[in-house]
Amino acid sequence: MITLDTHVIIWDALNPALLSKTARKAIDRANDADGIIFCEISLWEIAMLAKRNRLIIDISYIEFINLLKASNNYHFKGLSPEAAELSANLPAEINRDPADRMICATAIVNNSSLVTADKNLRRAGSVKTIW
Repeated sequence: MITLDTHVIIWDALNPALLSKTARKAIDRANDADGIIFCEISLWEIAMLAKRNRLIIDISYIEFINLLKASNNYHFKGLSPEAAELSANLPAEINRDPADRMICATAIVNNSSLVTADKNLRRAGSVKTIW
């Protein structure tokens, strides 16, 4: 099982050419195996991006999310108490973005690699990453 960062979820759906070959292979393998963790905080991030017109979609937000749900072998995960505590205690190198910290902590707690292009997260030694 792998965890996808929010931008990877969006790129996979709307512009897969932005994904690295390694990320693409990891997503394909996870779809055929035990699945992909979709952190529920990504739902909020996608809604905010759409509201701010930083994500342009030609359908409603709900329709877009329903298409995402159907596109991959996603397992939606809320913020567990363990991930909440860990996200608050991650080192500053992760960054201060609460969503990034929650996604990173969820990956760690679930012992999964995080698929991300985010250089801060990839450089941080706190989480295994794929890109």
